[in-house]
Amino acid sequence: MPSDATAASRDYSETLFLPKTDFPMRAGLPQREPEFLERWARIKLYERLREASAGRRKYVLHDGPPYANGHLHIGHALNKVLKDVVVRTRQMGGFDANYVPGWDCHGLPIEWKVEEGYRAKGLNKDDVPVIEFRQECRTYAQHWIGVQSEEFQRLGVTGDWADPYTTMKFSAEAQIAREIMTFATTGQLYRGSKPVMWSVVERTALAEAEIEYHEFTSDTVFVAFPVKDGALDGASVVIWTTTPWTLPGNRAIAYSPKIAYGVYEVTEAPEDNWAKVGQRFVLADGLAEGVFKAAKVLGYQKLKTVPASDLEGLVAAHPLLELGYDFAVPLLPGDHVTDDAGTGFVHTAPGHGREDFDLWVDSKAVLEARGISSRIPYTVDAEGFLTKDAPGFEGRSVITDKGDKGDANQAVIQALVAAGRLVARGKLRHQYPHSWRSKKPVIFRNTPQWFIHMDQDIAGPADTLRSRALAAIDATAFHPPQGRNRLRGMIEQRPDWVVSRQRAWGVPICVFVHKLTGELLSDRSVDTRIAEAFELEGADAWFADDGRRFLGNDYSLDDYEKVGDILDVWFDSGSTHAYVLDRRPDLSPKRAVDGGEDFVLYLEGSDQHRGWFHSSLLESCGTRGRAPYDALLTHGFVLDEQGRKMSKSLGNVVAPQDIIKQSGADILRLWVVMADYEDDLRIGQEILKTTTDAYRKLRNTLRWMLGTLAHFHESDAVAFAEMPELERYMLHRLAEVDLEIGAAYDAFDFKRGFAGLFTFLTNDLSAFYFDVRKDALYCDPASSLTRRACLTVVDRLFRTLVTRLAALLPFTAEETWLSRFPSDEGSVHLELFALADPSWRDEALAAKWEKVRRVRRVVTGALEIERAAKRIGSSLEAAPLVHVTDPELLGALEGVDLAEVAITSAVRLVSDEGPDDAFRLAEIPGVAVVPARAEGRKCARSWKVTPDVGADPEYPDITPRDAQAMREWTEAAEKAA
Repeated sequence: MPSDATAASRDYSETLFLPKTDFPMRAGLPQREPEFLERWARIKLYERLREASAGRRKYVLHDGPPYANGHLHIGHALNKVLKDVVVRTRQMGGFDANYVPGWDCHGLPIEWKVEEGYRAKGLNKDDVPVIEFRQECRTYAQHWIGVQSEEFQRLGVTGDWADPYTTMKFSAEAQIAREIMTFATTGQLYRGSKPVMWSVVERTALAEAEIEYHEFTSDTVFVAFPVKDGALDGASVVIWTTTPWTLPGNRAIAYSPKIAYGVYEVTEAPEDNWAKVGQRFVLADGLAEGVFKAAKVLGYQKLKTVPASDLEGLVAAHPLLELGYDFAVPLLPGDHVTDDAGTGFVHTAPGHGREDFDLWVDSKAVLEARGISSRIPYTVDAEGFLTKDAPGFEGRSVITDKGDKGDANQAVIQALVAAGRLVARGKLRHQYPHSWRSKKPVIFRNTPQWFIHMDQDIAGPADTLRSRALAAIDATAFHPPQGRNRLRGMIEQRPDWVVSRQRAWGVPICVFVHKLTGELLSDRSVDTRIAEAFELEGADAWFADDGRRFLGNDYSLDDYEKVGDILDVWFDSGSTHAYVLDRRPDLSPKRAVDGGEDFVLYLEGSDQHRGWFHSSLLESCGTRGRAPYDALLTHGFVLDEQGRKMSKSLGNVVAPQDIIKQSGADILRLWVVMADYEDDLRIGQEILKTTTDAYRKLRNTLRWMLGTLAHFHESDAVAFAEMPELERYMLHRLAEVDLEIGAAYDAFDFKRGFAGLFTFLTNDLSAFYFDVRKDALYCDPASSLTRRACLTVVDRLFRTLVTRLAALLPFTAEETWLSRFPSDEGSVHLELFALADPSWRDEALAAKWEKVRRVRRVVTGALEIERAAKRIGSSLEAAPLVHVTDPELLGALEGVDLAEVAITSAVRLVSDEGPDDAFRLAEIPGVAVVPARAEGRKCARSWKVTPDVGADPEYPDITPRDAQAMREWTEAAEKAA
């Protein structure tokens, strides 16, 4: 037997089962993450995932193609991380979730950048052969694909980076050509003349999705149109417009049958006023006062009421009659006319507005019956200059090639003053459409373009593109659900789709038009030759020659012209389903609409309801009669910590590259999954600090589990039925939480999923279960059932929680997994979720232990005060008196070692109220705690204070429990020796 002196001096630390792990407390993510990327490439992780999931039900997240120009911004990072989390949760959930990244490569932004290079050298793009210019655009796009690919992969995004899709691949360009030719063959494509949004700076038509709105100051004018037939006592109809330059294109005045009008006479005005005494104006009654105020009229009177019916059939003279505008201006009823602002009459220039155009076209028969020409003038050319159809103003500029205001407005206003037709003028600061690329204002301009019908029957009555799209929306799941109404509203209101652009870099509208009839050539053999050439040469084939080779011997270039416009890039990206989902064997889903069970998800920012979601829906409905997706998931935009939009001028831009360099990609990913991405997100130093703190707590808990599991052997595992109550309760909680996490992942609610995982790790495990069981884990004999059961539970916790975490934080989860299961070829990402066993659920047991934990809260609260007052150091120095009057709580404590649960050396339980000065928590009535110091000696091994220290004479400085542990430890050491 050892002497007291020997026993007293013994260091028992080597006999404790303390955590042992090489898993570092400091993550060093910026250095370690690239190592894991190299490892995944070496072990061919992506290829092995595809092999492992072959034959499973497909879950396809089809990548919306980012634009191949410039480094990634924080919005890109948010988008790609969310996509990766979705793909990983589905892959580890048992699907074949293959992710194929893609890029949008055609279009104006790239063409514009290449042109800038030309301008910097003093060259003109138009002097360069088009094939050569297109090749430079292709090279530019390819460069940025390489840059962005590396940046996306650095985020930890797993996918087919070796074989992504791009809109400029020859096979993609060939399929885009087939898609537009299908629209032509089915009669949905047509060339028409309509007002479209036109960028003077970029020399092309733009789609609604390419427009953003910025503040702009417009010139406003009130203009008098004299009524020609005298029916209104020589009065003039007054209109108000924010675009004086469109007045040369005026051909009608719109009024509303629902508005009350009157004839008003000016009775008092300054001598030099534009509105003169005696002039008579027809105005909406509700707007007359505002008009006269703007016109600086000092006095006026209403002469008579004008029923809207009296306006029908009237014509006015154009206010610029003397300059050659000697045609009748009819008054036409229009549903779009209101009395919210202006005069109650709307200046109608059919070449410069959608509603103006629609009203003019709808009135064609009426106009022609009255001998009025329905021709729409082309008053503005592609460069923003007024044409010969605007007599007196030819050569005046609406918008300059720099995007500034031209001199057209001022010239028209001066002409109105000279003609005596200007009533008032002013300025209006309002939201005005701008090109989202050049950031310059656009104009509405009537120009021949190619359109796709929204309301023409395709394969039968009422089978229109609009009706198909609306039906497809009803069949699509939306996350969040309000996206359905947003997209539906856009489809319900949208005009025909303008798909032509007047640029060089893109897929051409590869059709031929008969020179005399204007009819499209529809011949399958011609279409086949075009597509085959594109497959071999790309879309450059269209520009390589005059197109004779496509017509073959059946048609002559003398009869047909080759269309020179290219397709809107939204048509390119809207067709991605056709050359990615339909033509890649590794994707090709068998969807429910086709009798399959595979699933297709599109995930982008909420702006894509008018962008990629929208164009993909129309393209697929037009060619296949259904949407290309089963569900749409949208996220918000990233703002700074103050909720402001990021901009270089404000200096508040947060670059993902900087976050990764400083903290690592997993910190950036954690910010994503901790945020409510359905709304706009905020990011900044303080927010990232909170994210880093959460990561540190998470990592420390994982580290503790790894260290503890160093002592676990599968052969020592304890069956569930043999486990102590506390272990069975924790497995119940694991099954409960795992179900919640899985449901959250399935609902794309990653914030809720991570919160459930993190709260369980920190509150249930680190702050409760692990804390309670450290004594048994460290100090119990190796043979202890409690110790072995606890290790078994920690093993199950580890497998479930780390696999769940792997979808969110792939680098950290991989490091954690390999620390426990080292392997040259293994990876946590090759695992499926280690789901908790539902049979572990025991609601009655859980209810009992929730009550035990409530009592524990009161005890630990009392001990915190004692510790703060330095009356005790460790909680093991305490042996509190616990008074419990609540019969349910008292019943729950039966058979429970409350001292073990509260981490004290002893507890005395009393079923009475306790003294008035006892510690209580208001939210837990029926429990009172009186602190007291533990009696006895401190165990040199476990540090418990108890009278039975020394009861085993062989080990006089430790408890009998620890003495037994020493015997087993000594025996094992001797065997090992």
